[in-house]
Amino acid sequence: MRIALIRPNMGDYRSGDAMPPLVMGILAARASGHEILFYDDRVEAVPEKLDADLVAMSVETFTARRAYELAAHFRRQGMRLVMGGYHPTFLPQEALAHADAIIIGDAEGAWERLLADAEAGCLHRIYRGDNDAPMTQLRIDRSIFAGKSYAPVDLVQYGRGCRFACDFCSIHGFYGHRVRVRPAVDVQRELEAIRETVGRNRLLFFVDDNLFSNRENLTALLAAIRPLGLRWSCQISIDVARDPKLLDGLAEAGCRYALIGFESLEPENLAQMKKRWNQVSGHYLDVVRALHRRGIGIYGTFVFGYDRDTPETIRRSLDFALEARLEIANFNPLTPTPGSGLYQRLAQEKRLLSPQWWLDPKYRYGDPIFIPRAMSPEMLAQECFEAKRRFYAWSSIARRVLGGDMPFSGFCTAITAIANLISRREIYRKQGRVLGT
Repeated sequence: MRIALIRPNMGDYRSGDAMPPLVMGILAARASGHEILFYDDRVEAVPEKLDADLVAMSVETFTARRAYELAAHFRRQGMRLVMGGYHPTFLPQEALAHADAIIIGDAEGAWERLLADAEAGCLHRIYRGDNDAPMTQLRIDRSIFAGKSYAPVDLVQYGRGCRFACDFCSIHGFYGHRVRVRPAVDVQRELEAIRETVGRNRLLFFVDDNLFSNRENLTALLAAIRPLGLRWSCQISIDVARDPKLLDGLAEAGCRYALIGFESLEPENLAQMKKRWNQVSGHYLDVVRALHRRGIGIYGTFVFGYDRDTPETIRRSLDFALEARLEIANFNPLTPTPGSGLYQRLAQEKRLLSPQWWLDPKYRYGDPIFIPRAMSPEMLAQECFEAKRRFYAWSSIARRVLGGDMPFSGFCTAITAIANLISRREIYRKQGRVLGT
């Protein structure tokens, strides 16, 4: 068969911060014997007509409306269309209204069964992946990314799942309590192959939701990649900072940036979001300094809208981010997505302004989605955008990039500057955009 893989964007426009989608590389690698076409809606226009026997999309909540529009367009041309990803997994009946078949859960195994049935002309409606299968056969066809305008970052995956179940996050709903990791030696071989292709100066990013699954796994990974001399970034939980030896290990193995979810400065909010453990490493400023001393920059994320949040708590969080000279930061209004405890709770409390906000033609990116306790929905959206605007003001970028105390190389300083410029541009480009066409 000729298979067209499509990664939808939030709308019909191009993004400047897109990275290669690993899931598409996984699907391509597991479609042996078939011809693969790949279109990434974030960096290129999807053709009006496709010469394909099957169209497959990976769908997230923010891209669902655009995905459904594209699906309707190609199904009118008589094409069979299948979907997978987080959104179809949590809302299978909604997705099935727009697709001939869906995959629930991880694609490996289910994708091969779906392709065999499609080729035989007996496609079923639902295929279920095995989210407990060992991660010993991860294969990625990176050739499909060639020639596309992605950020100069290569993505790698060590494990899936997270040991925490934060209120606002849907990862736990997708994977449950278990965290699976690949053999560290497999990751080492993959990184060696990437290094031979693009060189050791390319920045890598581990897409794991939390690279710190446990001390044993993280130590094994760091030992495997330390000799490679690579520079990489990751998402990691703040409790790693309790262990100075682990922080030393991260730096020695080449970690140059870490995305850390600080989320809130308010203990009551951390308790409500089931993230009280965020305080185990001490004061946030001490955590930042510990990472900075080791040459590790920080992408700090904050979420607002919990019951103790007011305009003042948002402004205090911004002040902290500026005082700490975080390299990058995001200040997000709480986004209740299907599969999260937050969505279920707000729906039960009837605080959602639009229960299917991702399909609402009136919704614009950055709009309020629910009714907070301590401020109006409009105030929440306004204060979050104002925090982003101030953090990425030209004067703020200059102070943080050029005036910090980081023992950064010229390479890392350049990466930080570029990341700030891209973040500033994308904040203004995305704010107020309608989802879909």
